[in-house]
Amino acid sequence: MSKSKWNSNNISDQNGRVIIITGSTSGIGKEAARVLAGKNATIILAVRNIEKGGLVAEEICGEFPSADVTVQSLDLTDLKSVQDFATSFIKKYDRLDVLINNAGIMMCPYSKTKDGFEIQMGTNHMGHFALTGQLLPLLKKTNGSRIVVLSSVGHRMGNIDFSDINWEKRKYNTQNAYADSKLANLYFAYELADKLENEEKAPMVTAAHPGWTRTELQRHAGMARFLNNFFSQGVERGALPTLRAAVDENAKSGDYFGPSGFMEMQGSPVKVKSNKRSHDVNAARELWKLSEKLTGTKY
Repeated sequence: MSKSKWNSNNISDQNGRVIIITGSTSGIGKEAARVLAGKNATIILAVRNIEKGGLVAEEICGEFPSADVTVQSLDLTDLKSVQDFATSFIKKYDRLDVLINNAGIMMCPYSKTKDGFEIQMGTNHMGHFALTGQLLPLLKKTNGSRIVVLSSVGHRMGNIDFSDINWEKRKYNTQNAYADSKLANLYFAYELADKLENEEKAPMVTAAHPGWTRTELQRHAGMARFLNNFFSQGVERGALPTLRAAVDENAKSGDYFGPSGFMEMQGSPVKVKSNKRSHDVNAARELWKLSEKLTGTKY
């Protein structure tokens, strides 16, 4: 693994490229949007809170007056909203260079999405599965396009129970449910990369994790907020693995990027390895079939 100090200065001019970033009103997504807008990309903030998205767009345009930033409504907990977003986007744009599936929730109380999915699996995986599938034809039409899937070191604790993916039969464990959703992100990334491998104009699929980064994601995790004081890094560095996964010209489909430091908690972004379970092809295919069935999205 390379220990080169990759940073935003390594990002070339992105003029003419169209980039969607989900969950970009705060944290990693907001920082990635800021950096890429500053590199002249056309940025679509795909967000649930339009008002907050508008404030972020204003903030970015205040820093970069020539920035092209648009806010579009997307609620990943509602498959109808996902479909409406994709339909609207395809009508307006004739290309999509990068889709960054960044949005996520972490260790929240038990609830379900509008379509009956456990809230963390539904938001972090199912919504993005449906969104990517519906935008894939446009990604395939765009030369050199890329899909970036955000995971977490938390995937290492994941072990999905496919017979009870929505936690209806077991006592709910929010930490385990979060880990399952982050493992699902990697199953999805690796399986999609595999499915597209032999298609000549298919988009590249990469994955990333931010290490231990201070964001609003930890609002339900009291211990994590406390430990932020000792182990965490700011969003400027935490967004770098995502950015590298999105634009590094040397990246290959199936690559996974994270911090280079101790236990991948912080440091410069490098190619890292996910755990053995995340490479379980049979589990990935089982999740794929289940995701297609439950979301009604056929690739």
